[in-house]
Amino acid sequence: MSASTENSNPRPTVAEANATAASHVPAEAVAESQQAGAAAAQTPTSPPVTPARVPWLEVGVFILVAGGLGWLVCLPLWLSGEGLGDPVLTQICATTLMFTPLLGTVAAVLVQRRRSRQTIPNIPRYLGLWPLYPVGRVLGVTGLAVLGTYLLVLAAAFVSAAFGWLSLDLGGLSGFRRALTGFPGLDTMPLGAALAVYLLIIIVNTAATAAFAFGEEVGWRGWLLTSLRPLGTWPALVIIGVVWGLWHAPLILLGYNFARPNLAGLALMVGGCIALSILFGWLRLRTGSLWPAVFAHAALNASAGMLLALVLNGNAPAPDAALVTVLGVSGWIVSGVVILVLIFTGQFRRQPSHGGPALET
Repeated sequence: MSASTENSNPRPTVAEANATAASHVPAEAVAESQQAGAAAAQTPTSPPVTPARVPWLEVGVFILVAGGLGWLVCLPLWLSGEGLGDPVLTQICATTLMFTPLLGTVAAVLVQRRRSRQTIPNIPRYLGLWPLYPVGRVLGVTGLAVLGTYLLVLAAAFVSAAFGWLSLDLGGLSGFRRALTGFPGLDTMPLGAALAVYLLIIIVNTAATAAFAFGEEVGWRGWLLTSLRPLGTWPALVIIGVVWGLWHAPLILLGYNFARPNLAGLALMVGGCIALSILFGWLRLRTGSLWPAVFAHAALNASAGMLLALVLNGNAPAPDAALVTVLGVSGWIVSGVVILVLIFTGQFRRQPSHGGPALET
């Protein structure tokens, strides 16, 4: 065969051969193959974080363990006959109480794993502990959550002053000067330097308090919020706020926070916890991470009393905590305004989900 004959009948290339073979495949088979490939690409490699339905048995276990242990650790205050009269014992009981939601979480997870017939997400993702992704968003929101909590405390004080519930002294700082007597060495420093150290103490206390706030948040905004998300965002946040408020009953019914050792004090606590549950819950849902809520909670515990002392009039009668604190009426007002801003800017509709599709809101 001559060279001219070979060139006139070249062998088909691999691409041409594949194209020729594909032309004989039915169109229906090609479409089914493409759909299967797309479905495989969209299938998550691990189960979605949010359960398909609320694990009510585990929710009951969580509430029973966290609430039951809460009463148990506060029992010494009830049996002492002094109530909150012993500040050391009160502090020990209040601090220990913060870890009972963590123990409730452990109990609920053990039951959940035993009863599950399918693979459930790993615990760090379910609780929002990991992954910290995207890192910039999680860290940025955490920092803003701490600063925002400080501003929330101060805003509640100014709202209280606007309604006449609190007397401020921003010029003489008499409340701050009186607070300095509780910090040896600060009362002898120049006022500007003492103020800088005072604010630094609040920041350090926030970091130190985070470990205790974690004991609560891993239960409320970690396990319980994830477990209740099938109910929808708002039912979940409100239910958690009610449970969270009632969980404080062993201390509130002794006069803690509001100096109202009765159901009125407990109702005030439930109201404050619902407001904060929405704000802390938004931090958890918006970032997919527990840590912003942990540090916001720590900032609240570390700053509530100290920032209020910074601005109040030290020579005026003691204000009513039910009106002037973040958990009180002024706090409800400020939190309500922030929540409305978040709603109208669509922030509650933006909820990333690690390990599975985002939940419809």
